[in-house]
Amino acid sequence: MQCSISGDVPVEPVVNAKSGLLYEKRLIERFIDDTGKCPVTGETLTTDDLVPIKMGKIVKPRTVQTASIPGMLGMFQNEWDGLMLSNFALEQQLHTARQELSHALYQHDAACRVIARLKKERDEARALLSQSDRQIPMSAAAAGATNASAVANGKRAAEDDDLAPPGKKLRPGISADIITELTECNAALSQQRKRRQIPATLASIEDLGRYTQLSSHPLHKTNKPGVTSIDIQHSKDFIATGGVDSTAVIFDRSSGQIRSTLSGHSKKVTSVNFVADGGTFLTGSADKTVRIWQESEDGNYDCRHILKDHTAEVQAVTVHATNNYFVTASLDNTWCFYDLSSGSCLAQVAADTDSSNLVGYTAAAFHPDGLILGTGTSEAIVKIWDVKSQANVAKFEGHVGPVTAISFSENGYFLATAAHDSVKLWDLRKLKNFRTLNLYDGDAPTNSVVFDHSGSYLGVAGSDIRVFQVASVKADWNCIKTLPDLSGTGKATCVRFGPDAKYLAVGSMDRNLRIFGLPEEDVEPPQPEA
Repeated sequence: MQCSISGDVPVEPVVNAKSGLLYEKRLIERFIDDTGKCPVTGETLTTDDLVPIKMGKIVKPRTVQTASIPGMLGMFQNEWDGLMLSNFALEQQLHTARQELSHALYQHDAACRVIARLKKERDEARALLSQSDRQIPMSAAAAGATNASAVANGKRAAEDDDLAPPGKKLRPGISADIITELTECNAALSQQRKRRQIPATLASIEDLGRYTQLSSHPLHKTNKPGVTSIDIQHSKDFIATGGVDSTAVIFDRSSGQIRSTLSGHSKKVTSVNFVADGGTFLTGSADKTVRIWQESEDGNYDCRHILKDHTAEVQAVTVHATNNYFVTASLDNTWCFYDLSSGSCLAQVAADTDSSNLVGYTAAAFHPDGLILGTGTSEAIVKIWDVKSQANVAKFEGHVGPVTAISFSENGYFLATAAHDSVKLWDLRKLKNFRTLNLYDGDAPTNSVVFDHSGSYLGVAGSDIRVFQVASVKADWNCIKTLPDLSGTGKATCVRFGPDAKYLAVGSMDRNLRIFGLPEEDVEPPQPEA
């Protein structure tokens, strides 16, 4: 029995009492609601004319598809396709799970290696500390009487403050008296700058254009070549170099002799700085320490203080204009303000303390007036700090790669910064970049940039050495001289101007200090006094 509308076996069969036709109940009721007639005879029909029929529970007959071999093959094909799709999804899930497991295993292995290396370094540091304590006995009374006792050969016994957990040391801060001293120094230097005149003894542009290599001095070891930093003490014409061989060398240019070799750091020396004329010398190193050296009566330099306030490589050391304080910058994302006489850290300033990505400082320099500090980061950002409040007052962006060097001009208005991509010049009055010097290709970063003491010339070191004439914001900064990197490494790492720009001191990734200046036949003899 089949429904007269659908042709299928009805689930709830009813019969039209007038015509005797069989229907599915839900279909005929819907048709009556719409038309009120029988779908076959067309006669008027109501639901009262429908008589339900009771049927026994029987198995439904197979459909036409399952009643033939082609229909069954189609059903089997559909089931096989569904099974293959399910199997493919399972394989994808298994592959993803294997990748996640492999990544987790690699991470676990790397973490175990890092932990093992840190444990080894900790044990070595403890052994060195224990050995230092045995070699340099120091009484408790003497340790309490002085903050940093001087020890022969540049070594110092470890102090209780050094053993404190990093980041938890209490710093006294920059006191009101120090701020007053810094402010008075700033006022005096600013007043002098207004009356500043370019000295008559300054090397001319024509002289700089004739500069050539005068001498080359092998100051560092051959097994670890590389000069990383240079500084010049103008009053004595001493040149200091820091090397990859973990030593700093004081060179007397007038005599052409090495005056002193300073050993003590365990890794490369990253920054060297003379302190005025007092015979004090500073070195920063990748071994996370800063050393303060003092010239002795015999001309050698003895280590007076070893500063261990940083937890990563010290990248820069810069001396304040008062010559009583200095700042160190490190890859641990902090810079420290020190008192030079005592070697004590007065303030340790950390930036972005809430950030999990500690980028670290790669360069630092004081403004000539002393109340502004410039720092460069490994994330290509230049930050300007107010020293009195230790607040970040300005931020310069635009470089690509870590900032390698910072230099303020003596006129107080210009800031030059170097990074992997270029040299950028900033106007501190408007806090804007007014010129970009794209000097080298992508494989040759700019390693050093420095103004001479008069603020008339700008030196740049990269794959070669270039000297620019300092101009105004709108005028062109012309390249006066280009000197090749004669080391053969293609990496001039640092450059400094001698007194009155009479010569250039250049360091490269070999072990030599090179002096560039006028050839002897071009040097004018001194004029006799009238």
